[in-house]
Amino acid sequence: MDKTVHLDLAFNGFFLFYFGVRFVAADDKIKFWLELNSIVDFFTIPPSFVAYYIHNNWLGLRFLRALRLLELPQILQYLQITKTIKAVKLSKFISIFISTWLTAAGFIHLVENSGDPWIKDSNSQPLSYFDCLYLIMATMSTVGFGDIVAKTILGRTFIMFFILGSLILFANYIPEIVEIVSTNRKYNNAYEVVRGRKFIVVCGNITVESVTAFLRNFLRHNKGEIDSEIVFLGEVLPSLELETIFKCYLAYISFFYGSALKCEDLKRVAVESADACLIIANPLCSDSHAEDTSNILRVLSIKNYYPKSRVIIQILQAQNKVLLPKIPYWSWSSGDNIICFAELKLGFMAQGCLVPGLCTFLTSLFIIEESKKVIPKETWQKDYLDGMKNKVLTQRLSNDFVGMSFPEVCRLCFVKLNILLIAIEYKPGFEESSGLLLNPPPQIKLHKNTLGFFIAETITEVKRAYFYCSKCHSDVKDLELIIKCTCRTNNKRHQDKELENDKLDSTGMFHWCEPTPLENAIVKRDEKTIKFRNHIIACVFGDTQSALVGLRNFVMPLRASNYTFRELRDIVFIGSLDYLQREWRFLRNFPKVYILPGSALFPGDLKRASIEECAMCAVLAPPSKVEVSQTLLDSECIMATLNIGSLHAYPFIQTLSTPGRKQSLWKKMFSCKSLSPIYSVVPVCLSLTENPANVHFIEQLGGMHSGIPGANLHLSISFSTGSVFSDSFFDSLMATAYYNYHILELLQMLVTGGRSAQLDLQWEKDKHKDQNDNEVLFLTGRARCKLELLSLSHSLLLDLAVSISFYLISCFYPECETFGQLFCSALDTFGILCLGLFRLIDNADCNPLQKRGVCCFKRVRDPSSHTRRDEIYFLPENVNLKAGIWKIMVTEAHRSEVICLGPHSSQVAEPELELMTF
Repeated sequence: MDKTVHLDLAFNGFFLFYFGVRFVAADDKIKFWLELNSIVDFFTIPPSFVAYYIHNNWLGLRFLRALRLLELPQILQYLQITKTIKAVKLSKFISIFISTWLTAAGFIHLVENSGDPWIKDSNSQPLSYFDCLYLIMATMSTVGFGDIVAKTILGRTFIMFFILGSLILFANYIPEIVEIVSTNRKYNNAYEVVRGRKFIVVCGNITVESVTAFLRNFLRHNKGEIDSEIVFLGEVLPSLELETIFKCYLAYISFFYGSALKCEDLKRVAVESADACLIIANPLCSDSHAEDTSNILRVLSIKNYYPKSRVIIQILQAQNKVLLPKIPYWSWSSGDNIICFAELKLGFMAQGCLVPGLCTFLTSLFIIEESKKVIPKETWQKDYLDGMKNKVLTQRLSNDFVGMSFPEVCRLCFVKLNILLIAIEYKPGFEESSGLLLNPPPQIKLHKNTLGFFIAETITEVKRAYFYCSKCHSDVKDLELIIKCTCRTNNKRHQDKELENDKLDSTGMFHWCEPTPLENAIVKRDEKTIKFRNHIIACVFGDTQSALVGLRNFVMPLRASNYTFRELRDIVFIGSLDYLQREWRFLRNFPKVYILPGSALFPGDLKRASIEECAMCAVLAPPSKVEVSQTLLDSECIMATLNIGSLHAYPFIQTLSTPGRKQSLWKKMFSCKSLSPIYSVVPVCLSLTENPANVHFIEQLGGMHSGIPGANLHLSISFSTGSVFSDSFFDSLMATAYYNYHILELLQMLVTGGRSAQLDLQWEKDKHKDQNDNEVLFLTGRARCKLELLSLSHSLLLDLAVSISFYLISCFYPECETFGQLFCSALDTFGILCLGLFRLIDNADCNPLQKRGVCCFKRVRDPSSHTRRDEIYFLPENVNLKAGIWKIMVTEAHRSEVICLGPHSSQVAEPELELMTF
C-alpha cells in the first residue's frame, strides 16, 4: 500500500470533522447538502477511507479538492494578510484561476489514464499530472501546440467546453487583474511639483457626477483655459467612465489613490505646495450628518499636516458650520471658506418669497452658467439673455476716488465707466475685522485700496475703475482709452430714521421671540380665528425617518432684522406633523411661524392655509433618497406644483396704511409690504434637486411656451420668471470661492439675511460687554441693505402718495426715459441704487397670466427705455448703518473723553468717516 495513504487519511479525517461542524452550524440543513464544499466532500472523503480499508489506492475524483482554494481569499482576510479591497479582489481572481487549472487538469488526468469506459480496446494514454496541467494551460490560452493532446472522447469533449469557459474567464477577470496590478503603480505614486506651476488638490466625493460638474464650472471661470493643474485624491479607484474623463484632460488632471485622512497620502499629493485644497460633498447621500463629519475630519487632517493650507469645503447641514472655525489654524483671511448647501438653497428660496424673481436675479449674477448660443425671438428674451451676461466681479478702486462718498463713486462708475458699483469692503479704524457694505451712506468716505464689487460683463471693464485717473480720463469718451496712465496724484445728505424697538436675538441680526410651544403654532382644522393674508406658504415633504433639511435656514432670511416687525410676513409650513415636530426646536424662537399639518398634494389643506391670498408659495425639495432615481426625486414637488397651479389667487393690493394712523415718509418709502403685486394665479417658487432636466415637467404650467429653442434650465421660461431654482447651480460656487472668495461672501450676505463669518467672530468677542456695547451691536446688526422690488406703474400707486415709486414717476418721468437716467436720478435724490428690471413679457398672446422675466441692469449707453409696466430691483440707502456708525463713534468719543464740537454748536458734531482698508 502507498505510504501516502495514512497522510491522506489524516487530512480527510480533519475535513470530515470540519464537515460535521459546518452541518451543525448551518441554518438551512437542506441547502447545506447542495453547497459546493459539501459536494466536494462527498466525492473526496469516502474514497480515502475505502482505499485504506481495501488496501488499494485510487485517485478517483479527489482532484475536486482543488476547489477548496476558492476559500483562500476569505482565509487571508481572517489572517489579516489582505487588508485592502484591491488585495482581496486580486486574491479572489487568482484563486479562481488556480482552482480551475488544477481541477481541470485532474479531470483530464483521470479520463486520459483510464480511457473511455464503453470502449473495449482501451484508448487510454499515460499522462502525468504535470502534462495534464500543461495541456490545460495551453488550451486556455487557445494556442494548442499539439505536442500533448487528448485521445479519449471524454477528454476531447471536456476540452471543447473548457475552451468556451476559458474565454468567459479571460473576458471577465483578466482585464480586472491587469487593471489592479497596473493601478497599483499608476495611482500610488507621488505628484511631482513643478516650480512656477499652480495646482489644487480636490478630495472628498470623487465620482463621475461631481468631477464632471467641477470641471465644467472650473473651465467656465477660465473661459475654457486651465492655468492650474487639478490633483484628485480619491478613496476609491476610478471607474472606466471616470478614467475616460481624466484622459480627456490628461494634460491638466492627475488622480491619486489615497485618503485625505492619512498624512502619507497628503504628502504624496504635496498639499504643502498646493494653492488650495477643495473638499467636495455628496448632496445625494443618505446620511448628511455623517457626510459632513467625514469632510470636517478631512479639514482637520489637512490643517494638522500643513496649517497654512487654504481649504474650501462643501457642507450639507448648516449646524455643522460652527465646528470648522474652531479647527486650529482655520483662517478666513487666508481664503478658507465654507459653502453650505442647506443655508444657500433655502436662503435663495426665502429671498424669492420676499421679492418675486430675486432668486433668478441673484443666480444669474453670481453663478456661472454655460454660454449657449441661442437666437431670441422676442424682445424680452433678448433683454433676458443680455442681462445674463453680467456677473458680480471685484476690483480695487483707483486712488483718485479717495475722499469721495459711495454715491459719488457709484454715479461716476455708471455714467463714465459703464459699470455698476454695488458694494465695498470696509475696515473701520477702531475695528480689526473687515466686512462688506451695500450702498453705504455719503458719510462714509473711501480710502486707498478700497475693494469694490461691480456688476459687469468682463474683468476688463471693471479694471477701468482701477486705472481711472481724473486728470487723464475726465474727458475721455471712448472706454477703450481708459488704461493705466503714468500720473497718480462732497455732497452731504443727512437722513435720519428712528430705531425700531423690535425684539431681536443676541446678535441683532434676526427677529426673536420667547420659545413658542408647538401646540400654539399648530393651525387646527376647526380653528377660524387665524386668517392669513399676504403671507408665505412653505410646502415641506418628509416623515419621521427623513433627514432634516434645516428649515431654520429658510426662516432666518425672512426674519432678518433689516426688516421691521410690521414688515414680517406670516410663514405657514404645510407638511407632516411628525417631521415638522422634529424641526420645531430650531424654529420656536422666530415670530409669526405657524404649522399646518397636512400635505401640499391635497387642495383642501392648501385652501385652509389661504393659499389664494398668499404672497408666495415655496415648494421645498424633500430630503434626498439614495435608492430613488434622480428623475423621481422631484416627483412630490412637481405634483404639488401642478396642484397649486390649478388654484387661482384673489387679486388685491396689500398696503401698510392703517385707517386713522399716519406713517413716516421713510417707513412707507422702504416698506417691503408697501406694495404687493397682483396675481391671477398663486405665485410659486419651486426647488429642484440635482436633476435640472425635471424643469420640463412644469414648463407649460403657466400656459406659456418657451421661445428659446433647446433651452436648458437657466434658459427656460420657469427660471426666467423666478419660479424655479435648482441645487445644480451650487456646483459652480466651488470654483467661485477658489478664484474670488469675496464674491461668495457677498452672495452669502444677500441670501442669508446678512450674516457672515466675520460678524460671527465679532459677536463672539463682544458677547460679554456691557449694555452700551450691546446697543451698538444691535445697531450694527440691523445695518444691512435689502434688495427690494417696486413697480413703475402709476395706476398701482394712487393710494400711496408718499411711495418712493410715486416720487420717481412724478419727479423724473417722462424726462427719465432710459434706465440710465432713472438710475442717476434715483441715486442723486434718494440714494437708491437701481440694479435691474423685472420686465413684463411683452407678448400678450403667449403670456395670458402677465408673467415677468428677470432682466439684469441696463447700461447707461443702452438706448432702450423702460416702461410704466416695468418693476425695478433696487437697494435703498443704508440709513440704519448711518445711525449705527454715528452711535459707535459717539461711544468711542466718550470712552476716550474726546468731544467733537461743531462750528456753531457745543453739541457733538456728526463726523465724516473715512473708509480704512488694507
